[in-house]
Amino acid sequence: MKIVALERNSAGTDISMDCFRDFGEVTYYGNTVTPEEVRERVGEADIIIANKSPLNEQTLKDARNVKLICELATGYDNVDLAYCKSRGITVCNVVDYCTSMVAQHTMTLALALGQKLFYYDDYVKSGAYSAQDRFSNFDRPFYELEGKTWGIVGMGNIGRRVARLAESFGCKVIFHSVTGKSTCTDYPQVDKDTLLAESDYLSLHCPLSDLSRGFIDKEALAKMKKTAILINVARGPVVDNAALAEALEAGEILAAGLDVIEGEPLQLTNPLSRIKDSNRLIITPHLAWASVEARTRCVEGVYKNIRAFLAGAPTNVVNP
Repeated sequence: MKIVALERNSAGTDISMDCFRDFGEVTYYGNTVTPEEVRERVGEADIIIANKSPLNEQTLKDARNVKLICELATGYDNVDLAYCKSRGITVCNVVDYCTSMVAQHTMTLALALGQKLFYYDDYVKSGAYSAQDRFSNFDRPFYELEGKTWGIVGMGNIGRRVARLAESFGCKVIFHSVTGKSTCTDYPQVDKDTLLAESDYLSLHCPLSDLSRGFIDKEALAKMKKTAILINVARGPVVDNAALAEALEAGEILAAGLDVIEGEPLQLTNPLSRIKDSNRLIITPHLAWASVEARTRCVEGVYKNIRAFLAGAPTNVVNP
């Protein structure tokens, strides 16, 4: 059995991936980006382990032995599922390995922005606090989560975890289903306009699809409260980055916390790159999923998917 791991570094070099040698000969590549690299590297593979590498007819047509593609992630928009199904290639992902960490990061971004932590940290370290004649400073107002409305787009595992955390802070939780097919009855489901108009905090946890791409655009931002804080830990293209930059600069919303952006890593051509004020915008480098524990669980999940497939009982199949 020949296994090719196209993006070994996506799990972090501090996390061992030697376990895959239990199944056969493994070739590890730190990163694989271009279609040409993919096509060249998977030519003899029986099993491919990938994350973002494009896997489609162009890159797989000469890989005649491939039987299984394992995503080292939950998302699988890098894979042409229809083509793989036509070839009899099973595609599996790993689910629920980073739920707790993404939810934690969501709250971290919201709390840092809502409580003006960067401003007050700088206020102390700049010497301004030492120079004042009173024991406290709260010149920039901040507010409690208690009593605020927390809106959620995407009430899957992560969305539900965030909802529970927001509830524990005393928030009222509402949500919107992009597909309209959510079966969640724990919280009020509202239409998009209601979600935008009522949310004090709005966090995005939906998969990227034709329905969610550009979900937060110029029109949507104009409908939000000027005091609203937007959190995107879903996929970058769910938010129109140019529209968000304009909205932040114009004060249409208060702040945004992003772990994902259009085009990663951040390009200088992205309008968000010109906003340096961390009190209005925090961008982290797509790490919300990446605690040591979560990355370990992800590798273990891929291992279990391969084992199950070889035993004739594949699990987490996304192209049945």
